[in-house]
Amino acid sequence: MSTLAHTMMTTARSAESGLAGPTGDLDRYPYAEAPGADRVVAPAWEGMEQDLGRVGRRAAGNRGRGLHGQLVQQLGQMIVSGDLGADRPLVPEEIGQRFEVSRTVVRESLRVLEAKGLVSARPNVGTRVRPVSDWNLLDPDIIEWRAFGPQRDDQRRELSELRWTIEPLAARLAAGHGREEVQQRLADMVEIMGHALAQGDSITFSRADAEFHSLLIQVAGNRMLEHLSGIVSAALQVSGGPVTGCDRPNEASLVHHSRIVDALATGDGPGAEAAMRQLLTVHPEVERVVPAPREH
Repeated sequence: MSTLAHTMMTTARSAESGLAGPTGDLDRYPYAEAPGADRVVAPAWEGMEQDLGRVGRRAAGNRGRGLHGQLVQQLGQMIVSGDLGADRPLVPEEIGQRFEVSRTVVRESLRVLEAKGLVSARPNVGTRVRPVSDWNLLDPDIIEWRAFGPQRDDQRRELSELRWTIEPLAARLAAGHGREEVQQRLADMVEIMGHALAQGDSITFSRADAEFHSLLIQVAGNRMLEHLSGIVSAALQVSGGPVTGCDRPNEASLVHHSRIVDALATGDGPGAEAAMRQLLTVHPEVERVVPAPREH
């Protein structure tokens, strides 16, 4: 096993930093003026203390992005779960008081949520939750939030179907664009997965697995496919639901990964594609299966 690959797999990934925008952007989320006759008052946040506590603990445990990242996580999960329904007003002052955070934190968080399509901010209307049809469903955060919310079954099924479309094609294309250093790196990932499987180390196995699939998409030579690598990474981080060969460390999964590497090394596009389809086929004990491409 190469030292670089071992270090990469055994060291925790660095946390993403929060996004800071220019003051002009932040001013799009003004604090509410004193209540008046014509003011639209946002519904109270009653009955959410238990959910907020649970979400807050998950955000603090999973994300090292400070208050800004935690608030994005909390509000995002509440919107995706339906606790904050479509067209609901979000008053920054009330959010700041509820979560005990500053104006800057609230404004930055709302700006990030707007970029994901979850909220919109308009003059004389304020900030409101947008309907599902406006969400960026390919955003890794939204994928995660949906996977742990009421829509978990739909999200996992949709991810499996999407991977079935993306990854076999990427494997076939990668066979014609393989470079020696990438081939070695893919082989390293398989070796790491083998060691992790023998030691019962599912975390290391999962990290090597995610790196393997990300590399494969990147080497396919298709920039549009490369932009979808985040979807695959998010899918691999979502546990439970329909189980593919990547979701549970086992010998069969390791064999299929090895076959993909061997096919890439010999430039066998159809072989790499077939091996990837076998890898993504769900286990027989799972009721919902990934559908094969429809015949026209």
